Amino acid sequence: MKISYQRTVPRDTRKLTQYFTKNLQLFLPFLELVERSSELMGDVLDRIGQATIETMLELSATKVAGPPHQGKQGGVVRRHGRQPGVVSLSDRKLRVSRPRLRENGGGEVQVPVYEALKSDQQLQQRVEELMMHGVSTRRYEEVIGELAGTVGVSKSSVSREFIEASARSMETLAERRFDEVDVLVIYIDGLQRGGRHVVGALGVDGEGHKHVLGVEPGASENSVVAIRLLEGLVERGVDPKKRYLFVIDGSKALRAAIRQVFGARQLVQRCRLHKIRNLTTELPKDEARQVVAVMRAAFRSTPSEGMKRFRQQAAWLKTTYPSAAASLLEGLEELFTVSGLGLSPSLTRCLSSTNIIESPLGTIQMPMKRVGRWRNEEMLARWSAAAFLAAEKRFRRVMGYRDLWQLEAVLRGKQAHEARVDEGRIVA
Repeated sequence: MKISYQRTVPRDTRKLTQYFTKNLQLFLPFLELVERSSELMGDVLDRIGQATIETMLELSATKVAGPPHQGKQGGVVRRHGRQPGVVSLSDRKLRVSRPRLRENGGGEVQVPVYEALKSDQQLQQRVEELMMHGVSTRRYEEVIGELAGTVGVSKSSVSREFIEASARSMETLAERRFDEVDVLVIYIDGLQRGGRHVVGALGVDGEGHKHVLGVEPGASENSVVAIRLLEGLVERGVDPKKRYLFVIDGSKALRAAIRQVFGARQLVQRCRLHKIRNLTTELPKDEARQVVAVMRAAFRSTPSEGMKRFRQQAAWLKTTYPSAAASLLEGLEELFTVSGLGLSPSLTRCLSSTNIIESPLGTIQMPMKRVGRWRNEEMLARWSAAAFLAAEKRFRRVMGYRDLWQLEAVLRGKQAHEARVDEGRIVA
C-alpha cells in the first residue's frame, strides 16, 4: 500500500512567536549581530523563518521599553500595540507584525532590529547574483520559494534592478585605476551572443593575483574596438612603456592593436585552445582527431620541433583541406611564444590559453540562453561586467604563480628579478 506524505506549514506564526519569546536566551546571540549588520540576516532568515524575525523584533523592543505588561507603563519609552511592517531579506521582502513604541511625550521610537532589516540596499545585489546563476525573471518567485507572508517581486522590478546593478558594474570597471598594479600578463578574449560581441581584458600581477581590467562592447576582430580597449587600459594606468605578455584569442585586429598601442617589443601568445577549436570546425571528425593529436604533441615539444611538426601537418592537409592548412600555419610562431621563455611547465600551461578569462565569462552562458533578444552590445557588455565582478570575488592566484619571477625576469630584465629577491617575495 502506497502512503503519501504531505508537508504543511502553519499559516499562523503567533504560537511559534510566543514559544520563542518565552525562550529568550535562544535568540540573544542573534540580536546584537542583527542590530550591528543587516548583511548577516540573509543566511539567518532563510533558516529560521518569519516567527524568528518577529521574535527578534520583540526582543529588540524589550531592550528599549522593557517586557510587555498590562496596565499603565512607566519609563521613558512605552509600548503602543503592534502594527504591520515589511523587512527586506537578501532576496525577498517579508510582511511581519512588529511592536510599536512611543515616548511618553508622544513621539515614535524605532525598534533597532526593524530599522536594520527594512533597508532595501541588498536587494539589487541579490537579484544580480540570482541572474548570474541562471535564474530568469519568470522563475524568480519559484526560486526564492514561498514563505508565508512573502511580498512578491514583479518581473519588471527584477529586470530593472538587474539593469541598474549591471550598469554600476560597468561604471566600476571604467573607473578602476592600475597605476599601483604591476601587471605582467594581459589576457584578452571576446564573447559573442545573439549577433552581439564584447571584448574583455584580465591582468595578472607578479604575485599571481588576477585583476579585471575592462570590458569593451564590440568584436575583437574590429580594429577600432581593439584599439579603444587597449587605449582605455593605458588611460587608467597600464604603462605602455613596460613590456608585457599578451595572451589573446588569435584576432588579427587585436594583434595589430597591441603593436599600435603598446609597441612592437611586446610578447604575444596566441591561445592554443582557440587554434584547436578553429581547426576542428574545418575538418571531418576523423581527420580532426588526428590533427589535434599532432598539435598537442607539438605543443609539448621545443618551439623549433613543434613548428616543424605543424608545417609537416599543413603540407599533408594542403591538397585536400587547403583552408585548414592555412589556418594551421596562421600566427604559427606566436603559438610557441611561452615555450621559448624557459618557464616552468605549470606556468607555461597557464600562459598558453585564454582559459583564465574565458572562465568568468562562462558563468553567464546559461542565463544568456534565456535572453530572447540582445538589444545592443552595451547590454551584453553590462552582463559581462557583472559576470567579471561576481567571479572576481572567488578569484584565486594563477597556476604556477610561484614561478612568475621567471616571466618577470624575461619581461623586465634581471634587475626586476633581483629587486623581488631583495624584498623576500621569491618562494623557493
